[in-house]
Order: sequence, then C-alpha cells, then structure tokens
Amino acid sequence: MTMAQKTSRHETVMIRLLIISMILALGTSLVWSKGAFAAGDPAEGGKVFKRFCTTCHIATEKGSPRQGPTLWGVVGRQAGSVEGFRYTSANKNSHLTWTEEQLDKYLTDPRVVVPGTSMAFAGVKSADDRANLIAYLATLK
Repeated sequence: MTMAQKTSRHETVMIRLLIISMILALGTSLVWSKGAFAAGDPAEGGKVFKRFCTTCHIATEKGSPRQGPTLWGVVGRQAGSVEGFRYTSANKNSHLTWTEEQLDKYLTDPRVVVPGTSMAFAGVKSADDRANLIAYLATLK
C-alpha cells in the first residue's frame, strides 16, 4: 500500500468516526431535551408548586383566581386565555402555547419570554425544579 493510499484510508476512517460522533451527540441531545420533562417527578413538582406558585395561582379547575390565573390545564393552553381573568396585553398578544418546552423557557425568566408581563416573579432557576414543576402541571387536567 502506498503512502497516498494509507493517507486516504486514514482520512476516510476519521471522517466516518466524526460522522458517528456527530450522530451520537445529536441523539444524546435529543434524548436529554425531550427526557427532561419525562423525567420530571410530579410529586416533587407539587412541592415546587407550593413553594413558588401558590401565592399567586391555584391548581384547581374552579375557584377564585388569585393574582394570577388558575394553572389547571395550563399545559397545551394558549397564553392569556383563561376566561374571566384580566391579562396584560403582553400576555394576551404573546401568541404562545404553553408546551412543556415553552413553560421551561418561561419559568426560567418570565419577563424575558413575555416582556411587559405583570408577573412579578424572578423565575425557577433549578432545571430539576422546573422539570418537576412542569411534570406536576401536566397532571392538572
């Protein structure tokens, strides 16, 4: 085998390894990005809800809203859509749907996601707490 053939073969092997590495990295990131919510613990999320949310929100379908709207059925709901609750125009006109991914972004820093919101909340900084909270919110149906 000539030196040129050895170099060509080495380059081919390196390219194949690079492609395999990229596929594995992409697959891992997809699993982690989707798995974060699946791995959330609703029971722990209920504790997070009590710690962060109950001052302003209720978790029941019926009942008097507090400073914020009920979070019953929030996962999958259009932002600013609870009938009878007075939302800011920022929330009403955000055109957001509260998917798990969108809730994760919002709960990290609400004022960045919806500038002009009246929600006076700094956010849930822990990714585990957010995942657990979102898992809990998903049970409110």
